Amino acid sequence: MPVTYLDFEQPLAALDARVAALRSGEVRGPAAARELRQLAAARRRLEREVYESLSAWQRVQLARHVDRPQTLDYVGRLCREFFELRGDRAFADDPAIVAGVGLCHGQPLAVVGHQRGHGTAERVRRNFGMANPEGHRKAIRAFRLAERLGMPVLTLVDTQGAYPGVGAEERGQAEAIAHTMRTMTELRVPIVSVVIGEGGSGGALALAVADRVLMMQYACYSVISPEGCAAILYRDRDPAHVARAAAALKLTAGDLLRAGAIDALVPEPAGGAHRNPRRALEAVERAVLHALAELRRISPLVLRRRRYEKFRRLGAHVDGGSAASRAAAPGARARRRRAIAKPKAVR
Repeated sequence: MPVTYLDFEQPLAALDARVAALRSGEVRGPAAARELRQLAAARRRLEREVYESLSAWQRVQLARHVDRPQTLDYVGRLCREFFELRGDRAFADDPAIVAGVGLCHGQPLAVVGHQRGHGTAERVRRNFGMANPEGHRKAIRAFRLAERLGMPVLTLVDTQGAYPGVGAEERGQAEAIAHTMRTMTELRVPIVSVVIGEGGSGGALALAVADRVLMMQYACYSVISPEGCAAILYRDRDPAHVARAAAALKLTAGDLLRAGAIDALVPEPAGGAHRNPRRALEAVERAVLHALAELRRISPLVLRRRRYEKFRRLGAHVDGGSAASRAAAPGARARRRRAIAKPKAVR
């Protein structure tokens, strides 16, 4: 399978091509073996330098990498048996969201996640992982089934956002997202969410109201895409503005862990999950099993209360100025309120 290199990964491409030629036997002898060892060491050093200095925008590009493992890849690793549910019993099936039940290490588990697709045809069929309302209602169906059967829930987040098309809005996209989130807050079974790629806007949050929110090392999670943010703030999608917006959004796993928006970071193999999918799948499997083992010891009522409190604590309101200056100027506040209520005429 051909390897896809991002722009900032190009320095690795030439080394990989030479290493592949040496390993294929095109060049033989002691000199070739010595060169292979030297190139392998040089590549490890270069890879470490490249990935230790990634910008926020470069991490977004890694999160979107076409070769990155997706929901069905993780299901194949986690579940010995998996029965997929289709349709929302109201309108249609949405392939952008995969939902079903399976056996994970002998224990029943409900899994819901975004599937972007690996090839062009599959990506088009699954709408690039952007769910319609029926996808969110299919998720609700799986959540309710899990609660009835007492199964924990695992969600895998990987979408730029919910689909904003006219048809989706006509069928109640916003209501479907809100209903999905409300359903997750009310579940009395453990919920673990893993941001495995890109977590964008309400479409991501719809599957991430969980007791434990985990995030892969090179994933991203934000209220809006960097391109959308740049279009609003700078009125264009110039690459420099997009990169600036990505940095300002604080969307990396490290940023979100420090802010308390996620609970744990799942390390990725060198070069990212797409370079060594097997190790990435194993890392997520260990993290999910550890989180589920912790959550199974908590009673359903306590679980639901803690989940509610967890999301109520997210974020903080910061008012401008010091407390002393605000207390000393009540008249100024009143004048500002009157100015807002009665704006001056514009000539």
